[in-house]
Amino acid sequence: MKRPIIESADVAAMAPDSRLTSYVALLRGVNVGGHAVVSMKELKTSVERLGFRDVSTYINSGNIIFKDSGKDIQKMTKAIESGIKAHCKMAVRVVIKSQKELAAICKKIPRDWVTDHIMRTDVIFLWDEVDTPEMIAAIPTNPKVDRLIHVKGALIWNVTRKDYGKSKVPKMIGGRLYKNMTARNANTTRKLLALMSSDR
Repeated sequence: MKRPIIESADVAAMAPDSRLTSYVALLRGVNVGGHAVVSMKELKTSVERLGFRDVSTYINSGNIIFKDSGKDIQKMTKAIESGIKAHCKMAVRVVIKSQKELAAICKKIPRDWVTDHIMRTDVIFLWDEVDTPEMIAAIPTNPKVDRLIHVKGALIWNVTRKDYGKSKVPKMIGGRLYKNMTARNANTTRKLLALMSSDR
Protein backbone atom coordinates (compact mmCIF):
# COMPACT_ATOMS: atom_id res chain seq x y z
CA MET A 1 0.00 0.00 0.00
CA LYS A 2 1.35 3.37 -1.01
CA ARG A 3 1.79 5.94 1.71
CA PRO A 4 -0.13 9.20 1.21
CA ILE A 5 1.92 12.07 -0.11
CA ILE A 6 2.12 14.91 2.40
CA GLU A 7 2.62 18.31 0.86
CA SER A 8 5.14 20.67 2.44
CA ALA A 9 2.34 23.05 3.44
CA ASP A 10 0.67 20.22 5.37
CA VAL A 11 3.92 19.46 7.18
CA ALA A 12 4.24 23.10 8.18
CA ALA A 13 0.70 23.08 9.56
CA MET A 14 1.41 19.94 11.59
CA ALA A 15 4.68 21.19 13.05
CA PRO A 16 4.64 23.06 16.38
CA ASP A 17 5.18 26.81 16.06
CA SER A 18 8.58 27.49 17.63
CA ARG A 19 7.66 31.16 17.98
CA LEU A 20 5.02 30.35 20.59
CA THR A 21 5.85 30.39 24.29
CA SER A 22 4.02 28.30 26.90
CA TYR A 23 2.46 30.17 29.80
CA VAL A 24 0.34 29.29 32.81
CA ALA A 25 -2.25 31.67 34.23
CA LEU A 26 -2.81 31.08 37.95
CA LEU A 27 -6.13 32.41 39.21
CA ARG A 28 -6.45 33.57 42.78
CA GLY A 29 -9.22 32.32 45.04
CA VAL A 30 -11.48 30.41 42.64
CA ASN A 31 -13.43 27.33 43.75
CA VAL A 32 -12.23 27.68 47.34
CA GLY A 33 -14.71 26.86 50.09
CA GLY A 34 -17.66 27.38 47.77
CA HIS A 35 -16.56 30.91 46.83
CA ALA A 36 -15.90 32.24 43.31
CA VAL A 37 -17.17 29.01 41.78
CA VAL A 38 -16.44 28.70 38.08
CA SER A 39 -16.11 25.75 35.72
CA MET A 40 -12.79 25.04 34.05
CA LYS A 41 -14.65 24.66 30.74
CA GLU A 42 -15.88 28.26 30.94
CA LEU A 43 -12.42 29.52 31.91
CA LYS A 44 -10.93 27.68 28.93
CA THR A 45 -13.50 29.25 26.61
CA SER A 46 -12.86 32.75 27.99
CA VAL A 47 -9.13 32.45 27.24
CA GLU A 48 -9.63 30.85 23.81
CA ARG A 49 -11.86 33.76 22.81
CA LEU A 50 -8.91 36.08 23.36
CA GLY A 51 -6.96 34.30 20.62
CA PHE A 52 -4.51 32.35 22.77
CA ARG A 53 -3.42 28.96 21.42
CA ASP A 54 -3.49 25.38 22.79
CA VAL A 55 -5.54 26.36 25.84
CA SER A 56 -6.08 23.73 28.53
CA THR A 57 -6.87 23.67 32.24
CA TYR A 58 -5.57 21.52 35.07
CA ILE A 59 -7.65 20.55 38.12
CA ASN A 60 -10.24 22.83 39.67
CA SER A 61 -8.05 25.42 41.39
CA GLY A 62 -7.81 27.75 38.40
CA ASN A 63 -4.77 26.81 36.31
CA ILE A 64 -4.89 27.71 32.62
CA ILE A 65 -2.08 26.65 30.30
CA PHE A 66 -1.81 28.37 26.92
CA LYS A 67 0.61 29.44 24.22
CA ASP A 68 1.21 32.82 22.65
CA SER A 69 3.81 34.60 20.56
CA GLY A 70 3.65 37.68 22.77
CA LYS A 71 6.15 38.49 25.51
CA ASP A 72 4.26 41.23 27.37
CA ILE A 73 3.01 39.36 30.44
CA GLN A 74 1.39 42.46 31.92
CA LYS A 75 -0.67 42.93 28.77
CA MET A 76 -1.66 39.24 28.72
CA THR A 77 -2.64 39.41 32.39
CA LYS A 78 -4.97 42.36 31.84
CA ALA A 79 -6.49 40.68 28.78
CA ILE A 80 -7.20 37.42 30.63
CA GLU A 81 -8.61 39.16 33.71
CA SER A 82 -10.90 41.23 31.47
CA GLY A 83 -11.85 38.18 29.39
CA ILE A 84 -12.82 36.16 32.45
CA LYS A 85 -14.83 39.07 33.85
CA ALA A 86 -16.71 39.47 30.57
CA HIS A 87 -17.37 35.77 29.95
CA CYS A 88 -17.68 34.35 33.48
CA LYS A 89 -19.10 37.47 35.17
CA MET A 90 -16.55 37.51 37.97
CA ALA A 91 -13.51 39.58 38.84
CA VAL A 92 -10.48 37.35 39.36
CA ARG A 93 -6.84 38.29 39.82
CA VAL A 94 -4.36 36.41 37.67
CA VAL A 95 -0.61 35.90 37.84
CA ILE A 96 1.11 34.54 34.72
CA LYS A 97 4.37 32.61 34.54
CA SER A 98 6.22 31.55 31.41
CA GLN A 99 7.55 28.01 31.12
CA LYS A 100 11.05 29.35 31.73
CA GLU A 101 9.97 31.20 34.88
CA LEU A 102 8.10 28.21 36.26
CA ALA A 103 11.05 25.94 35.52
CA ALA A 104 13.33 28.27 37.51
CA ILE A 105 10.93 28.10 40.46
CA CYS A 106 10.60 24.30 40.30
CA LYS A 107 14.37 23.96 40.16
CA LYS A 108 14.57 25.58 43.60
CA ILE A 109 12.16 23.10 45.20
CA PRO A 110 14.26 20.45 46.97
CA ARG A 111 13.53 17.02 45.49
CA ASP A 112 12.35 15.61 48.80
CA TRP A 113 9.89 18.47 49.37
CA VAL A 114 6.50 17.12 48.33
CA THR A 115 2.91 17.22 49.49
CA ASP A 116 1.83 13.94 51.04
CA HIS A 117 0.62 12.51 54.35
CA ILE A 118 3.94 13.38 56.03
CA MET A 119 4.63 16.92 54.86
CA ARG A 120 3.12 19.89 53.12
CA THR A 121 4.97 21.92 50.50
CA ASP A 122 3.35 24.99 48.97
CA VAL A 123 4.60 27.22 46.18
CA ILE A 124 3.24 30.68 46.91
CA PHE A 125 3.23 32.77 43.74
CA LEU A 126 3.68 36.50 44.32
CA TRP A 127 2.51 39.59 42.51
CA ASP A 128 5.36 41.96 41.66
CA GLU A 129 4.35 44.60 44.20
CA VAL A 130 5.08 42.30 47.14
CA ASP A 131 8.02 40.39 45.69
CA THR A 132 10.55 42.46 47.63
CA PRO A 133 13.14 41.57 50.30
CA GLU A 134 11.31 43.78 52.81
CA MET A 135 7.98 41.99 52.37
CA ILE A 136 9.60 38.56 52.49
CA ALA A 137 11.49 39.44 55.67
CA ALA A 138 8.21 40.44 57.32
CA ILE A 139 6.67 36.97 56.97
CA PRO A 140 6.17 35.40 60.41
CA THR A 141 7.97 32.07 60.73
CA ASN A 142 8.85 29.53 63.37
CA PRO A 143 12.48 28.59 62.64
CA LYS A 144 11.99 25.27 64.41
CA VAL A 145 9.35 24.00 61.96
CA ASP A 146 9.05 26.36 58.97
CA ARG A 147 11.37 26.02 56.00
CA LEU A 148 11.03 28.89 53.56
CA ILE A 149 12.84 29.57 50.28
CA HIS A 150 12.43 32.79 48.32
CA VAL A 151 12.94 32.64 44.57
CA LYS A 152 12.03 35.38 42.12
CA GLY A 153 8.25 35.39 41.82
CA ALA A 154 7.50 32.87 44.55
CA LEU A 155 7.97 31.52 48.05
CA ILE A 156 8.46 27.82 48.66
CA TRP A 157 7.22 26.75 52.08
CA ASN A 158 7.66 23.34 53.67
CA VAL A 159 6.37 22.05 57.01
CA THR A 160 5.66 18.57 58.34
CA ARG A 161 2.04 17.67 59.00
CA LYS A 162 2.72 17.03 62.67
CA ASP A 163 4.28 20.48 63.09
CA TYR A 164 1.74 22.44 61.04
CA GLY A 165 0.02 23.71 64.18
CA LYS A 166 3.31 25.24 65.32
CA SER A 167 3.91 27.08 62.05
CA LYS A 168 3.62 30.86 62.02
CA VAL A 169 3.38 31.24 58.24
CA PRO A 170 -0.46 31.01 58.22
CA LYS A 171 -0.53 34.11 60.45
CA MET A 172 0.05 36.25 57.35
CA ILE A 173 -3.51 35.45 56.18
CA GLY A 174 -5.44 38.68 55.82
CA GLY A 175 -2.36 40.87 55.45
CA ARG A 176 -1.12 42.77 52.41
CA LEU A 177 1.18 39.96 51.32
CA TYR A 178 -1.61 37.38 51.53
CA LYS A 179 -3.84 39.48 49.28
CA ASN A 180 -1.11 39.52 46.63
CA MET A 181 -0.36 35.82 46.40
CA THR A 182 -1.86 32.57 45.20
CA ALA A 183 -0.63 29.15 46.31
CA ARG A 184 -0.34 25.73 44.68
CA ASN A 185 1.13 22.67 46.31
CA ALA A 186 4.47 21.39 45.03
CA ASN A 187 2.91 18.39 43.30
CA THR A 188 0.55 20.61 41.30
CA THR A 189 3.33 23.06 40.44
CA ARG A 190 5.58 20.31 39.10
CA LYS A 191 2.68 18.83 37.12
CA LEU A 192 1.92 22.21 35.55
CA LEU A 193 5.52 22.49 34.37
CA ALA A 194 5.35 18.97 32.91
CA LEU A 195 2.17 19.86 31.02
CA MET A 196 3.73 23.07 29.70
CA SER A 197 6.72 21.08 28.49
CA SER A 198 4.60 18.55 26.57
CA ASP A 199 2.70 18.92 23.32
CA ARG A 200 -0.54 18.06 25.16
